[in-house]
Amino acid sequence: MLELPVLAGTAPGPVATALPVMEQFYTIQGEGFNTGRAAYFIRLGGCDVGCVWCDVKESWDADAHPRQAVAALVAAAAAYPGRNVVITGGEPLMHDCGPLTRALQAAGFQTWIETSGAHPLSGRWDWICVSPKKFKAPRPDVLAHADELKIIVFNDSDFAWAEEHAALVPATTRLYLQPEWSRAARMTPALIDYVKAHPRWQVSLQTHKYLDIP
Repeated sequence: MLELPVLAGTAPGPVATALPVMEQFYTIQGEGFNTGRAAYFIRLGGCDVGCVWCDVKESWDADAHPRQAVAALVAAAAAYPGRNVVITGGEPLMHDCGPLTRALQAAGFQTWIETSGAHPLSGRWDWICVSPKKFKAPRPDVLAHADELKIIVFNDSDFAWAEEHAALVPATTRLYLQPEWSRAARMTPALIDYVKAHPRWQVSLQTHKYLDIP
Protein backbone atom coordinates (compact mmCIF):
# COMPACT_ATOMS: atom_id res chain seq x y z
CA MET A 1 0.00 0.00 0.00
CA LEU A 2 1.39 3.35 -1.01
CA GLU A 3 0.63 6.61 0.74
CA LEU A 4 1.96 9.82 -0.67
CA PRO A 5 1.66 13.40 0.46
CA VAL A 6 0.56 16.11 -1.88
CA LEU A 7 3.75 17.05 -3.71
CA ALA A 8 4.89 20.54 -4.42
CA GLY A 9 4.54 21.86 -7.94
CA THR A 10 0.88 21.91 -8.84
CA ALA A 11 -1.53 22.90 -6.11
CA PRO A 12 -4.36 20.37 -5.82
CA GLY A 13 -6.81 22.87 -4.39
CA PRO A 14 -8.39 22.98 -0.95
CA VAL A 15 -8.48 20.00 1.39
CA ALA A 16 -10.81 17.63 -0.40
CA THR A 17 -13.47 16.74 2.14
CA ALA A 18 -15.80 17.10 -0.84
CA LEU A 19 -14.99 16.45 -4.48
CA PRO A 20 -16.66 17.24 -7.83
CA VAL A 21 -18.19 13.98 -9.02
CA MET A 22 -19.40 13.52 -12.59
CA GLU A 23 -20.71 10.02 -12.02
CA GLN A 24 -20.31 6.93 -9.86
CA PHE A 25 -21.37 3.40 -10.63
CA TYR A 26 -20.73 -0.24 -9.82
CA THR A 27 -19.49 -2.32 -12.73
CA ILE A 28 -16.67 -4.52 -14.01
CA GLN A 29 -13.22 -3.04 -14.59
CA GLY A 30 -12.80 -3.36 -18.34
CA GLU A 31 -9.15 -2.44 -18.89
CA GLY A 32 -5.62 -3.31 -17.86
CA PHE A 33 -4.34 -5.48 -15.03
CA ASN A 34 -7.61 -5.64 -13.09
CA THR A 35 -9.81 -6.47 -16.09
CA GLY A 36 -12.85 -8.52 -15.15
CA ARG A 37 -12.95 -7.58 -11.47
CA ALA A 38 -15.98 -5.93 -9.91
CA ALA A 39 -15.31 -2.34 -8.92
CA TYR A 40 -17.07 0.84 -7.89
CA PHE A 41 -16.06 3.74 -10.14
CA ILE A 42 -15.92 7.34 -8.94
CA ARG A 43 -15.35 9.69 -11.87
CA LEU A 44 -14.12 13.07 -10.63
CA GLY A 45 -14.73 16.24 -12.60
CA GLY A 46 -11.88 18.38 -13.88
CA CYS A 47 -9.23 17.72 -16.50
CA ASP A 48 -6.66 19.92 -18.23
CA VAL A 49 -5.02 17.18 -20.32
CA GLY A 50 -7.35 17.63 -23.31
CA CYS A 51 -7.11 14.38 -25.27
CA VAL A 52 -8.77 14.92 -28.66
CA TRP A 53 -10.22 11.40 -28.56
CA CYS A 54 -11.42 11.56 -24.93
CA ASP A 55 -14.77 9.76 -24.57
CA VAL A 56 -15.78 11.69 -21.43
CA LYS A 57 -15.10 15.30 -22.42
CA GLU A 58 -18.06 16.31 -20.26
CA SER A 59 -15.84 15.55 -17.27
CA TRP A 60 -13.34 18.30 -18.08
CA ASP A 61 -15.08 21.21 -16.33
CA ALA A 62 -14.91 20.55 -12.59
CA ASP A 63 -17.40 23.32 -11.87
CA ALA A 64 -20.02 21.53 -13.97
CA HIS A 65 -20.28 18.74 -11.40
CA PRO A 66 -21.65 18.91 -7.85
CA ARG A 67 -19.23 18.39 -5.00
CA GLN A 68 -19.99 15.37 -2.85
CA ALA A 69 -18.75 14.71 0.65
CA VAL A 70 -16.15 11.99 1.15
CA ALA A 71 -18.39 10.24 3.68
CA ALA A 72 -21.24 10.11 1.17
CA LEU A 73 -18.97 8.64 -1.52
CA VAL A 74 -17.77 5.92 0.83
CA ALA A 75 -21.34 5.13 1.86
CA ALA A 76 -22.43 4.88 -1.77
CA ALA A 77 -19.62 2.45 -2.59
CA ALA A 78 -20.38 0.40 0.51
CA ALA A 79 -23.89 -0.30 -0.76
CA TYR A 80 -22.40 -2.87 -3.14
CA PRO A 81 -20.63 -6.15 -2.32
CA GLY A 82 -17.37 -5.40 -4.18
CA ARG A 83 -14.50 -3.83 -2.25
CA ASN A 84 -12.49 -2.30 -5.08
CA VAL A 85 -12.87 1.38 -5.91
CA VAL A 86 -11.47 2.99 -9.05
CA ILE A 87 -10.89 6.74 -8.86
CA THR A 88 -10.83 8.11 -12.39
CA GLY A 89 -11.74 11.22 -14.31
CA GLY A 90 -11.23 13.61 -15.82
CA GLU A 91 -7.84 13.79 -14.19
CA PRO A 92 -8.33 12.74 -10.56
CA LEU A 93 -4.95 14.01 -9.41
CA MET A 94 -6.07 17.58 -9.99
CA HIS A 95 -7.58 17.04 -6.53
CA ASP A 96 -6.13 15.99 -3.19
CA CYS A 97 -7.13 12.33 -3.08
CA GLY A 98 -5.82 11.82 0.45
CA PRO A 99 -9.06 12.21 2.46
CA LEU A 100 -11.11 10.07 0.07
CA THR A 101 -8.61 7.21 -0.21
CA ARG A 102 -7.94 7.13 3.53
CA ALA A 103 -11.67 6.92 4.21
CA LEU A 104 -12.15 4.19 1.60
CA GLN A 105 -9.32 2.08 2.98
CA ALA A 106 -10.58 2.54 6.53
CA ALA A 107 -13.89 1.11 5.29
CA GLY A 108 -12.13 -1.94 3.85
CA PHE A 109 -11.79 -0.93 0.19
CA GLN A 110 -8.88 -1.44 -2.17
CA THR A 111 -8.15 1.89 -3.86
CA TRP A 112 -7.14 1.99 -7.51
CA ILE A 113 -6.45 5.07 -9.61
CA GLU A 114 -6.41 5.77 -13.33
CA THR A 115 -4.32 8.87 -14.03
CA SER A 116 -2.41 10.54 -16.83
CA GLY A 117 0.32 11.29 -14.30
CA ALA A 118 0.30 14.97 -15.22
CA HIS A 119 -0.31 16.20 -11.66
CA PRO A 120 1.34 15.45 -8.29
CA LEU A 121 0.43 12.16 -6.70
CA SER A 122 -1.65 12.29 -3.54
CA GLY A 123 -3.59 9.66 -1.59
CA ARG A 124 -3.22 6.05 -0.42
CA TRP A 125 -3.24 3.61 -3.30
CA ASP A 126 -3.28 -0.16 -3.68
CA TRP A 127 -2.93 0.07 -7.46
CA ILE A 128 -1.71 2.94 -9.63
CA CYS A 129 -2.40 2.85 -13.35
CA VAL A 130 -0.59 5.61 -15.23
CA SER A 131 -1.83 6.22 -18.75
CA PRO A 132 0.29 9.10 -20.06
CA LYS A 133 -0.98 11.35 -22.81
CA LYS A 134 0.88 13.37 -25.44
CA PHE A 135 -1.17 16.45 -24.69
CA LYS A 136 0.29 16.99 -21.16
CA ALA A 137 3.42 15.14 -20.16
CA PRO A 138 3.42 12.81 -17.15
CA ARG A 139 5.54 13.71 -14.13
CA PRO A 140 8.57 11.47 -13.57
CA ASP A 141 7.72 11.22 -9.87
CA VAL A 142 4.32 9.73 -10.74
CA LEU A 143 5.72 7.33 -13.33
CA ALA A 144 8.13 6.11 -10.65
CA HIS A 145 5.15 4.80 -8.63
CA ALA A 146 3.25 3.15 -11.49
CA ASP A 147 2.07 -0.40 -10.89
CA GLU A 148 0.73 -0.37 -14.42
CA LEU A 149 1.64 1.63 -17.53
CA LYS A 150 -1.17 1.75 -20.07
CA ILE A 151 -0.47 3.34 -23.44
CA ILE A 152 -3.39 4.22 -25.71
CA VAL A 153 -2.36 3.40 -29.29
CA PHE A 154 -3.80 5.79 -31.87
CA ASN A 155 -1.04 5.74 -34.51
CA ASP A 156 1.90 3.52 -35.44
CA SER A 157 4.22 6.13 -33.94
CA ASP A 158 2.72 5.42 -30.52
CA PHE A 159 4.74 2.23 -30.15
CA ALA A 160 8.00 4.19 -30.02
CA TRP A 161 6.33 6.65 -27.62
CA ALA A 162 5.29 3.71 -25.44
CA GLU A 163 8.87 2.47 -25.24
CA GLU A 164 10.07 5.94 -24.20
CA HIS A 165 7.74 5.84 -21.21
CA ALA A 166 8.41 2.20 -20.38
CA ALA A 167 12.01 3.28 -19.81
CA LEU A 168 10.80 5.65 -17.07
CA VAL A 169 8.82 3.20 -14.91
CA PRO A 170 10.12 0.57 -12.46
CA ALA A 171 11.08 -2.84 -13.82
CA THR A 172 8.14 -4.37 -11.94
CA THR A 173 5.54 -2.18 -13.69
CA ARG A 174 3.07 -4.10 -15.84
CA LEU A 175 3.07 -2.81 -19.42
CA TYR A 176 -0.11 -2.59 -21.52
CA LEU A 177 -0.93 -1.39 -25.03
CA GLN A 178 -4.56 -0.56 -25.68
CA PRO A 179 -6.09 0.48 -29.02
CA GLU A 180 -7.97 3.77 -28.97
CA TRP A 181 -11.61 2.77 -29.37
CA SER A 182 -12.38 4.67 -32.59
CA ARG A 183 -9.17 3.31 -34.15
CA ALA A 184 -9.48 -0.26 -32.87
CA ALA A 185 -10.16 -1.83 -36.27
CA ARG A 186 -7.07 -0.12 -37.73
CA MET A 187 -4.65 -0.45 -34.80
CA THR A 188 -5.51 -3.77 -33.11
CA PRO A 189 -3.76 -5.97 -35.72
CA ALA A 190 -0.63 -3.80 -35.51
CA LEU A 191 -0.82 -3.90 -31.72
CA ILE A 192 -1.06 -7.71 -31.71
CA ASP A 193 1.98 -7.97 -33.96
CA TYR A 194 3.90 -5.56 -31.72
CA VAL A 195 3.16 -7.51 -28.53
CA LYS A 196 4.14 -10.79 -30.20
CA ALA A 197 7.48 -9.23 -31.14
CA HIS A 198 7.92 -7.41 -27.79
CA PRO A 199 6.42 -9.82 -25.22
CA ARG A 200 7.11 -7.71 -22.15
CA TRP A 201 4.00 -5.80 -23.28
CA GLN A 202 0.43 -7.10 -22.93
CA VAL A 203 -2.74 -6.29 -24.85
CA SER A 204 -5.44 -4.36 -23.02
CA LEU A 205 -8.91 -4.01 -24.54
CA GLN A 206 -11.84 -1.90 -23.41
CA THR A 207 -13.82 -5.04 -22.64
CA HIS A 208 -16.60 -3.06 -20.95
CA LYS A 209 -17.43 -1.55 -24.34
CA TYR A 210 -17.61 -4.99 -25.94
CA LEU A 211 -19.83 -6.08 -23.04
CA ASP A 212 -21.93 -2.91 -23.37
CA ILE A 213 -21.61 -2.03 -19.70
CA PRO A 214 -20.46 1.27 -18.10
